[in-house]
Amino acid sequence: MDPLILAGIFLALLFNFVNGMNDATNSIATVVATRVLSPLRAVAMAAFFNMIGPLLFTTAVAKTIGKGIVDPVHLTPLVIVIGMFVAVLWVYLSCRTGIPISATHALVGGLIGSAAAYAGVGVIILPVAGTASSLVLYAVTGAIIGMVVCYGIGRITKEDPVLPFILQGAFFGAVLSVPVVIITGFLKISGLFAILLFIVISPLLGFIVTYIFSLIFIRWFRNADSGKMNFLSKKLQVFSAAFYSLGHGSNDAQNGMGVITAILVAGGLLSEFIVPVWVILISCSAIALGTLLGGWNVVKTMAKKITNLRPWQGFCAETSGGVVLSFITAFGVPVSTTHAITGAIMGVGATRGTSAVHWETVRRIVTAWIITIPVTAVCAYACYMLYMAIFP
Repeated sequence: MDPLILAGIFLALLFNFVNGMNDATNSIATVVATRVLSPLRAVAMAAFFNMIGPLLFTTAVAKTIGKGIVDPVHLTPLVIVIGMFVAVLWVYLSCRTGIPISATHALVGGLIGSAAAYAGVGVIILPVAGTASSLVLYAVTGAIIGMVVCYGIGRITKEDPVLPFILQGAFFGAVLSVPVVIITGFLKISGLFAILLFIVISPLLGFIVTYIFSLIFIRWFRNADSGKMNFLSKKLQVFSAAFYSLGHGSNDAQNGMGVITAILVAGGLLSEFIVPVWVILISCSAIALGTLLGGWNVVKTMAKKITNLRPWQGFCAETSGGVVLSFITAFGVPVSTTHAITGAIMGVGATRGTSAVHWETVRRIVTAWIITIPVTAVCAYACYMLYMAIFP
């Protein structure tokens, strides 16, 4: 086997390993923060469910990574190796600083940069004309519907003042309209456009779903005994953390699978893009091992620096985040699980008021999200050009 192909497979597994250190630890941050499970038991549980996640879902995300970001004709082994190298380095540095970035977006940026250096920016798969304008139209329509609904609810419940309630309805309607039009088939998105769109949508969706679920949970159990509810919430949180780990494995573990399959196709070892079973198994093992061996700086950020969590809040955040992940994975979108759980944690914190959320920490996290794809793309482009200058 070509040494370059072996290097690509190794880097893909190393990427899944550091992904397990950074992204996978998000699934156990809340369960550790609320002291429902010890750190060792939490990482063992997360590693197990990250391992079986891709076996229970389709490999649609892997196909998006391998075929939907740049023209697969230009995904040569060298392009993949350089893109993977930059992505691994960025995720590792983020782990060291405790910033929960998106490993998925680091990989996307790396592949875009190295492919553009190899064959020009034309290799990037862009959306068809009119998709963005249709998206804006649907979002505006959703915002108007949300305003009308919340105005009606505000009048019925005699909210005073009603304006904040209407603005909240506009926000909820604009965000929720996007997954609705995707599910119903009115808006078809794929590839890079879907990834960029869900950089914004996934944390907002996590925020809204968790906020609504938390309010329902609070109202439903408002008269329950606090001691019994605390005990029940701790039991429920174990299941919600497992559910979220399952969603993370089903989405993020497929990044490495897509790259390995793409490099096997590029090297002529596979005739078509079908993810082999052995690729699924080693990719899952790598991400599980990364979860077992580290990422505690990220856990501390997610568990303690965004908002203070109680067991019932951890349950609401993980359950809602898992639902969002499962929905997005079903459509084959490689989304950041970091974005989903961060939005969920902010959503559950916001039920106690905006002051309950540590917005300075949120600002640092969001800044890292925004710069990940551009930074990794530029670095991968520079690394490819440097390689060609040294080894023309």
